[in-house]
Amino acid sequence: MNTFEFTLEDSDGGARAGRFSTPHGEIQTPVFMPVGTQATVKTLDPIEVEAIGAAIILSNTYHLYLRPGADLVAELGGLHRFMQWSQPILTDSGGFQVFSLGPNSKIDEDGVTFKSHIDGSTHRFTPESAIGVQEKLGADIIMAFDECAPQPSPPEYTRAAMERTHRWLVRCIAAKTRADQALFGIVQGGVEADLRRESARFVADQPVPGIGIGGLSVGEPKDQMYGMLEETTPLLPTDRPRYLMGVGSPEDLLEGVARGVDMFDCVLPTRLGRNGSLFVPTGRLNITNAKYAREDAPIDPDCDCSTCARFSRAYLRHLFHTGEVLALRLATLHNLRFLIRLMEQARAAIQAGRYHSFMQDVLSQFQTIPHDVREASRAARTNSLRNQKANP
Repeated sequence: MNTFEFTLEDSDGGARAGRFSTPHGEIQTPVFMPVGTQATVKTLDPIEVEAIGAAIILSNTYHLYLRPGADLVAELGGLHRFMQWSQPILTDSGGFQVFSLGPNSKIDEDGVTFKSHIDGSTHRFTPESAIGVQEKLGADIIMAFDECAPQPSPPEYTRAAMERTHRWLVRCIAAKTRADQALFGIVQGGVEADLRRESARFVADQPVPGIGIGGLSVGEPKDQMYGMLEETTPLLPTDRPRYLMGVGSPEDLLEGVARGVDMFDCVLPTRLGRNGSLFVPTGRLNITNAKYAREDAPIDPDCDCSTCARFSRAYLRHLFHTGEVLALRLATLHNLRFLIRLMEQARAAIQAGRYHSFMQDVLSQFQTIPHDVREASRAARTNSLRNQKANP
């Protein structure tokens, strides 16, 4: 039996429910992966991450290469032992960070020379070295080294970056030596439909057990992102998982699932949580607002996370206003559980053959404008109408 095997169990329209086996456990899809950039999901103990239902987490090759170094992680038993996480781990290749964090990065056909964002020291990644670093880290799923063209970019540059990504994927496949790691290729092509189709066909033809979709959610309008998914996923094999990289808002997860995506990751829920912005069924709630100072109710009465089970909005607001570290932890727990639970519900809806109605029900309530902004706007409109009636 193959160490890595994807089983498609159910589908409903484009939406899919499946299982992906790895050496450290099985992943039920669709799935949201919390991001543990520096071998930690910020503010949380791995036991807490497991308790909220996380089946897999993502760590960052670029950051771990710089600190503490892949050799040290390997010496201490690999990433699972180093961070005390017993379930699957995915590491990205570091390509996105090399281009976005490394000032004055210089790309050539062989690889990329870049400067550390920490101390300015010079480093170099090639497809072969990116695979080597990830093999030392020891994640279950590793990503090919790719070039993510910034948006907007001229079509000529986007094509050149896509073609280089394809050549680098072939080199990554040749460089890989560990049978206990699954190498995913990455589809690129920016927001050019013809390039997306070309890239999807190329990556689908390669001997990789899973496929990432990169270069989206980097500033383009949402409808354009959804359009690129519609150009991409129909061309990908049904027997391999599809991973939309760096996407994590509730509406994007649901729209991605509807278009055949199985896996997602993003720093959004943890970053929002640390800033007091919390997911609720109607959108986002800013817990630091004065209106919650005396509100003796959970963030979301329907949420089953430990934060909602034990603490009130008033208490959480107090923690943020007094600068207590516990505030960051409780908010992070809630936001991650919100997305993990959303994917659990999506999976159940697919299995029941009612995904479209489930998605529409959720999206009809959820607004991309923060909850409190919408409430304030509604109150302002109401007051305006009252004033107009009182002073015709």
